[in-house]
Amino acid sequence: MTGTAERPGARELLRRVLDGGWASWDAPIDAGGSEELAAARERSGCDESVLTGAGLLRGRRVAFVVSEFRFLAGSIGRAAADRIVAAVERATAERLPLLAAPCSGGTRMQEGTAAFVEMARITAAVMAHRAAGLPYLVHLRHPTTGGVFASWGSLGHVTSAEPGALIGFLGPRVHEGLRGEPFPAGVQVAENLAAKGLLDVVVGVGGLADAVSRALDVLCARPPAAEVPEPAPAVADDPVWDSIVRSRAPGRPGARDLIHHGATRVTPLSGTADAGPGLVLALARFGAAPCVLVAQDRASQRGGHPLGPAGLRVARRGMRLAAELALPLVTVVDTPGAALSAEAEEGGLGGEIARCLAAMVTLPTPTLSLLLGEGTGGAALALLPADRVLAARHAWLAPLPPEGASVIVHRTPDRAPELAADQGVRAADLLRDGIVDALVDERPDASAEPAAFCRRAARAIERGLSGLAPGTPAARQARRR
Repeated sequence: MTGTAERPGARELLRRVLDGGWASWDAPIDAGGSEELAAARERSGCDESVLTGAGLLRGRRVAFVVSEFRFLAGSIGRAAADRIVAAVERATAERLPLLAAPCSGGTRMQEGTAAFVEMARITAAVMAHRAAGLPYLVHLRHPTTGGVFASWGSLGHVTSAEPGALIGFLGPRVHEGLRGEPFPAGVQVAENLAAKGLLDVVVGVGGLADAVSRALDVLCARPPAAEVPEPAPAVADDPVWDSIVRSRAPGRPGARDLIHHGATRVTPLSGTADAGPGLVLALARFGAAPCVLVAQDRASQRGGHPLGPAGLRVARRGMRLAAELALPLVTVVDTPGAALSAEAEEGGLGGEIARCLAAMVTLPTPTLSLLLGEGTGGAALALLPADRVLAARHAWLAPLPPEGASVIVHRTPDRAPELAADQGVRAADLLRDGIVDALVDERPDASAEPAAFCRRAARAIERGLSGLAPGTPAARQARRR
């Protein structure tokens, strides 16, 4: 695959991705040096292994750092590191999103340890850029290995890669030279790393501008400042067990349906493959409101991938992303309960639930939660405590599945309907008790109108985010007493 994919050089990549020309930020580098450097300049047409500058991408000004592999395999020496750091610092000062497109064998061996430690200086500049609340996007090209991959190549808010690109910490030639055997085939390939949740998307140069623009349309946006009036809440006196049965119906729309019918400018992030850990993480817009979306995926959970520690770690990645870029966080709760297994316990399931809860209640950015269907146990609670909480008409929330709670209280699962009614689990009860703020109507059931229901829920999310300011932990919980 790596032999047939399109591999543009630095200038060609910029020509294909940016709207037109670009302004170079590169100060001239002394043309002296070794014969090897002179040959590299002649071969590549560049004076160093990176080009930096700024240009327009779909009308938005962005800064860039792009490697040129033909210059000593894109290796990073001291002069290249100086150029990268200067570009990152200028992007931060000018408050520009930054696109990095490394293509490198790593540290320049000819310059030794002095070049090696420059990776720490580049990392510091990148983290200062991120700390300023500015987007940092990375597109890994073929090949990206060594110190480049293990520093500024792995720090993106969103990370994409070329199809078939070789990406890894240890280059295969070094591995074979040190170990005397080839590295296992297929491991250090972009598609495999994406399937493992280590990359967000694999995209060729032809689709890169659209992918970057779509992400920046969310990362650089802010929700409407003015509050949009909410319609009167729809409250129906539905039998409790009827709602529970409806919430479990195979045809009931879930998180992916909500995204498909209700969201725009969607960028799926790692952990969202069909074989993922029961959770979807994405950048998205609901109407005019941008957000980081952390959504429990009912189809994946019921398809054999219950929500476990890995899924909750993906959720916390979304929370960190929202906090760093001051974006609203939207969570979707729809779970039959967390994984029940030895692996989940050994993976620290309880601790991950606690850390999600702690992150939710202390997040310094507006939060909104939508209880979409089933809301069972700690897995549901982990994503629930938000500044504003919505619930679908037939959604419910309980500490255990009603059948399990009935076994504890009545020694039999047969009294689950009775116990669920006593516990006040249905959406109308949650609204009455101040646990949710508004209901999203189902007419009469989301399964009967999946597209219309999802669009209604999306409008409710947009309304809920409008004019929403982040609350303190105390404020988030005070109204629920």
